[in-house]
Amino acid sequence: MRFVAVTFLVGAISSISVESNSEGDALYAWKTYLTDPNNVLQSWDPTLNNPCTWFHVTCNGQNSIIRVDLGAANLSGTLVPQLGMLSNLQYLYVSNNSISGEIPSQLGNLTKLVSLGLENNQLNSQIPSSLGNLKSLRWMKLNSNKLSGEIPISVLKLIYWRNLQLLNVSDNQLAGTVHHIN
Repeated sequence: MRFVAVTFLVGAISSISVESNSEGDALYAWKTYLTDPNNVLQSWDPTLNNPCTWFHVTCNGQNSIIRVDLGAANLSGTLVPQLGMLSNLQYLYVSNNSISGEIPSQLGNLTKLVSLGLENNQLNSQIPSSLGNLKSLRWMKLNSNKLSGEIPISVLKLIYWRNLQLLNVSDNQLAGTVHHIN
């Protein structure tokens, strides 16, 4: 009986470690695409087993990343598809930086995301329709970028279903007309 309990415990611990490592790998992959003149990401060390010890990262009791807060960190670079691997992420704040390029469609995999703050950057793509998958999302701030195209219907439906309470897309290069959604 003790052998079974010890085996289960070792398996559970290694499972947590593997999840944290894959999440750490995802964040470290992002770090390689960022320019960080103030060294705010200096603690993001891929040799550490647990990214929960990194600055600007918050984890839950299971050592899974639930928050990344890099607002006003003087970062430039791009967002990366690997961010979509942070399956328990609830808050992603990268506002007031110089992040450019596109919003990866893989962010639509973050089904536990409650708040997405990408405002005041230089994002210059379309808003991916996959963000409409974020049924837990309450706040989405995409204002003051260079986003173009139309707001996807899937994103507008989040408002209609009364999930999304705040959608700020002002000060972009968006086009089209917002109609009543059935």
